[in-house]
Amino acid sequence: MLQNLAVAVGLAIGAYLLLRILVSWRARIAPAEARAKVEGGALLLDVRTPAEFAAGSIEGAINIPLQRLEASFGELDNDQEIVVFCASGMRSARSATLLKRAGFTVHDLGPKAAW
Repeated sequence: MLQNLAVAVGLAIGAYLLLRILVSWRARIAPAEARAKVEGGALLLDVRTPAEFAAGSIEGAINIPLQRLEASFGELDNDQEIVVFCASGMRSARSATLLKRAGFTVHDLGPKAAW
């Protein structure tokens, strides 16, 4: 009985995590649309670490690591759209959620490679 409960809980957690991944993937902006937004004045925000940023980023991007993002909200223009990205898409999804909750208009590109 306890084993069945453990299996059921494990399956439920796995299904929940898969759903979260699918929802965040669906919420991403298409690369061409992201480029158009940036060309139109949106801020391109790299939320990777400073070391990752220094190793290479997308031209024109600024770096505010996810760990410092909330403390840096005051440095961002609330009237400017933001296109956010990271290495794999996990930090950009989290950043997009934080920025949206703070009232910013944000688009999640996901991984830098999508650019």
